[in-house]
Amino acid sequence: MRVDDKPYGGGAGMVLQAEPILKAFDKVDKKIKKGKKKVVVFSAKGKIFNQKMAFNWAKKYKDIVFITGRYEGIDERVVKALKAEEISIGPYVLTDGDVATMVVSSAVARLVDGVIRLESLKEESYWNYILKKEKEGKLDEDTLEYPHYTRPEVLEYKGKKYRVPKVLLSGNHKKIAEWRNKHR
Repeated sequence: MRVDDKPYGGGAGMVLQAEPILKAFDKVDKKIKKGKKKVVVFSAKGKIFNQKMAFNWAKKYKDIVFITGRYEGIDERVVKALKAEEISIGPYVLTDGDVATMVVSSAVARLVDGVIRLESLKEESYWNYILKKEKEGKLDEDTLEYPHYTRPEVLEYKGKKYRVPKVLLSGNHKKIAEWRNKHR
């Protein structure tokens, strides 16, 4: 069975045909239990994936189906027929969607209850930021994580010394929290 063909209207490269993808989707869809599912097609023209989306998808969906392309992409009718959301992981083009799938899977899966200890998530800037903004009804884009350090206290590399900031060694939790907030 052929899975790709030349694009209508001309142009370089090949486009993955809709029929093989839709047949594969139907087989997968039969195995998905009833409930909320999301269908994602990775595309360079898609909406940029972010932490807010990861958080919402982890809360809202039990199943997420990722459809990835190669070459010039996927026949647009797949997106329409499956009411899929087009997503991109950044303003660049990849050879295929495999890496994008791993990125999004990792970002969403770690937010599913029981995957990571809640204490670990609560210390992250994203977690606190998202929960705060969600409560305020102002959930918007991402915030940055503060820098992290571990042993040794002084790292020597190519004749230069790199030290852990003194405040992190102080034991003063209030000052450490202030430093972390300042460096987000």
